[in-house]
Amino acid sequence: MDLGISEHTFIVCGASSGFGEAITRQLVKEGANVIAVARRGDLLKDKYANFEKSITPVEGSLIYRETLDKIMFSVKKRNIHGIVFNAGGPPTGTPLQTKMADWDASWQLIMRWKIDLALRLAPVFKEKGYGRMLFIESQSIKQPLPALTLSNAFRAGVTGFAKTLSLELAKYGVTVNVLAPGSHNTPAIERVIENNSSMRGISYNQAKQEMEQKIPVGRMGTAEEFASLATWLLSPNSGYVTGQTISHDGGSISGLFG
Repeated sequence: MDLGISEHTFIVCGASSGFGEAITRQLVKEGANVIAVARRGDLLKDKYANFEKSITPVEGSLIYRETLDKIMFSVKKRNIHGIVFNAGGPPTGTPLQTKMADWDASWQLIMRWKIDLALRLAPVFKEKGYGRMLFIESQSIKQPLPALTLSNAFRAGVTGFAKTLSLELAKYGVTVNVLAPGSHNTPAIERVIENNSSMRGISYNQAKQEMEQKIPVGRMGTAEEFASLATWLLSPNSGYVTGQTISHDGGSISGLFG
């Protein structure tokens, strides 16, 4: 299928590993250009050394205004078509294990920068009459996980913002969607497995195996599988899909609208 994104330009946040890296590579494979954002510029350059013409690296932490300013400066020089909001998650822990400092830091890490950047980009997309906003969150939006209190709370907040924003931007040809991944073989899942292993006093391998056994398809997903869906949602083919939270979880969500 021709996704129609050849020569399109996208911003991908958290592009140096995991979902961000997989989406970046898939976009480039489809002929798109990427403004790749990550905290480590040297890692970006190493990973994408063979794609210098297609990738523009932006170094910096997304929680800082200076990094968002850098992104917007890059946008001024480009005909931008979409953005992937993606970053690491907060510490694990049950509600009673959290402290207020954890909540303050998680607001910055998970939610605040996404709202800031979305509000900066919305006028750009409105004027263009086209745009794709894609938020990478978690299956915990639909089925909260006991040991992911901070993620449960703030990612649900991001989803509420995204849904409301989608209603305001739909008439301008701008879609806003959320992808809710379950367990995938990415670095982010390791902290979840390690926490489960520690809490239950079992080995890492045993904790991972038990997690996989609970997934209906019997395995974890791959970042490449996830990226293929993300890339479609970033394409013109997805123009009638907006305001949706779409799971990519191997059937793990037990509800009817998983």
